[in-house]
Amino acid sequence: MQHKYRRLTEDFWVAPQLEPSDFADIAALGIRTVVNNRPDGEAAGQPRHEELEAAARAAGLILVHVPVVSGAIFPDQVAAMNEALATNPGPWLAFCRSGSRSCHLWALMMARRLEPARIVEQAWQAGYDLTALWPALEAIHAAFRDSAPVA
Repeated sequence: MQHKYRRLTEDFWVAPQLEPSDFADIAALGIRTVVNNRPDGEAAGQPRHEELEAAARAAGLILVHVPVVSGAIFPDQVAAMNEALATNPGPWLAFCRSGSRSCHLWALMMARRLEPARIVEQAWQAGYDLTALWPALEAIHAAFRDSAPVA
């Protein structure tokens, strides 16, 4: 099946803007939770979160709203994304205008656990270039690696 959804890991996908008609296809992929990373009203003609939520519910999916303004990802938003995934069943799909913002959120969230090279490679394979994010990924990874308890 040809579709616009891009798989970053076994259980995490990203996508560009979704329409209400997309949710049945998403459910068919085995996705259980969808995260909307677009603020309402970001662009003309963009479906409102409430409209998408009704379509998601009709398809048997959970839709969570973690809005992020393009180019302005803050630590509390990364934490909110992590919380959305931790408290809702996977597999998950996150979307924004192009999928890039959702990919960046995933990368910043995963930097606590994964080496930056692995994160960048997984994103690259899905069609996203995270090289500009490399310094932030390294800083996050180092901070959490260095704060690990000593056995």
